[in-house]
Parts: sequence; structure tokens; C-alpha cells
Amino acid sequence: MAANGIIEILTLTLKPGTRDAFQRVYETEALPRLRKWKFRVVAHGPSRHDANSYFVIRVFDSLEHRDSAEAAYYGSDDWRQGPRDTILSMLEHDAYIVVPADTVKEWWELAAE
Repeated sequence: MAANGIIEILTLTLKPGTRDAFQRVYETEALPRLRKWKFRVVAHGPSRHDANSYFVIRVFDSLEHRDSAEAAYYGSDDWRQGPRDTILSMLEHDAYIVVPADTVKEWWELAAE
């Protein structure tokens, strides 16, 4: 990753009772497609704080790289004719946090103190 790389943290609130199904769809349909499109998903899974939350952490070289990669993938047939409808049917709310990779490294170092 470039020195000016960024980390995207996506938090998803899923409809009650759908998290296990969401994880199956994410791992078997969405994640392979994201990897095909060269997305670097470094972590994903159920959040421990409740039964309806899920997270995805992705790394990009820059904000511009993120914007172009997402525009290309989410505009593609791989997404629109793939897992899109299933994933969106389970989604109640989503939120993104995008921070410089150096900031995340600083947070990690502070947490280790």
C-alpha cells in the first residue's frame, strides 16, 4: 500500500435474523467478486456488540483509487446481476469511515501502550 493509502471501515446493520445468511452470501458471492475486481478486503465478519451488525474493512491506495474502484465494480454486471439484490434485501443501514492508513497505524500503536 502506498504511504498515502486509506482504510475504509464499513459498518452494516442487518435486518434481524439475517446475519448468518448475509455472511454466507458475502463469503460465497460478494467476496470472490470483490477479489476478482482487485479489492483488498482485509477483514470482515459479525460484530460482537449485537446480533445484527457486520463489518468490512478494505484498503485502497488513495481516495481516488477507492472512488474509481467502487464506481467500476458497483456499476458492473458482476454486482448488479450478482449478489446485489440479496445483500440489499438484508441491509437496514450502512455507514462508511475512511481514514488514512497512517492514522490507523497510530491508533494501533496507542492501543498497544
